[in-house]
Amino acid sequence: MSLGLVFMGTPRFALPTLQAVIEAGHRVLAVYTKPPREAGRGLEQRLSPIHRFALHAGLPAETPLSLKPDEIRARFAAYAADAAVVVAYGLVLPEALLNAPSHGSFNVHASLLPRWRGAAPISRAIMAGDRQTGVTIMRMTEGLDEGPICLSKTVPIDERETAGELHDRLASEGAGLMVEALLRLEQGALAQMPQPEEGATYASKITKAEARIDFARPAPEVLRHIHGLSPAPGAWCTAAVGQKRQRLKILKAEAVPGVGPPAHIIDEEFTIACAAGAVRPLIVQREGKAAMPRKEFLRGLPIKPGDRLD
Repeated sequence: MSLGLVFMGTPRFALPTLQAVIEAGHRVLAVYTKPPREAGRGLEQRLSPIHRFALHAGLPAETPLSLKPDEIRARFAAYAADAAVVVAYGLVLPEALLNAPSHGSFNVHASLLPRWRGAAPISRAIMAGDRQTGVTIMRMTEGLDEGPICLSKTVPIDERETAGELHDRLASEGAGLMVEALLRLEQGALAQMPQPEEGATYASKITKAEARIDFARPAPEVLRHIHGLSPAPGAWCTAAVGQKRQRLKILKAEAVPGVGPPAHIIDEEFTIACAAGAVRPLIVQREGKAAMPRKEFLRGLPIKPGDRLD
């Protein structure tokens, strides 16, 4: 037995779940994803990872700008899906769409709800110093990530882990958990427990202003900030390169012992003093350049002990 599904997702995080439900034998009736966007110097139309997969797999791909128009809602309902599977879709689903599938709509969320409801749960968990996070399968309601919990799985966070690395682990775990949830849904055994309000936090979208590194904080906080924003948008500072200052993104680092004025380079290894302790970059990216290991980055670059980063 299999379910007829509408899949709704856009970024790479959603791809393992789409692949997993297909491999589990479910029928994907249609894929909804964000419309193509213009990118690059030529402003070419760039398809989302889910859109590209759908075209390759021969699945109908819907790319509405909004789900509010009546004709869009009618088209969605016409698929007569057993359930909708939603993973980082990017558009708000009106109540009429949430309830159109006979069993409802189910979401993979990259946190242990109710902690870190919202847009950036992976980055916020790392930046807050959480020792663990996880994935939650939730029956969707109109409230933002407030629906009843069906399944969840805890995942530890390593202090050396970036948001990108944790993203990939959670995407894989979420895919397996959704397959389990759909199996239980078929069997009529999928629990739906209301979320407690106690412990609820909101993972707001990362702003550009947040990405600037503040070395006047202790090294562990600076490290979490760097890793929580890696690879995108990337935590940054500026350094003197030639006659001008250039923005540098630090994409991975380690906390090390060190003493010096905050934001100053204190040794030949590009160790940067913080309010307490220091951080040593491992992966760095100059403006307009590819990310590279520290030693490769330092070759030929006039950065030396005593220089100050802004």
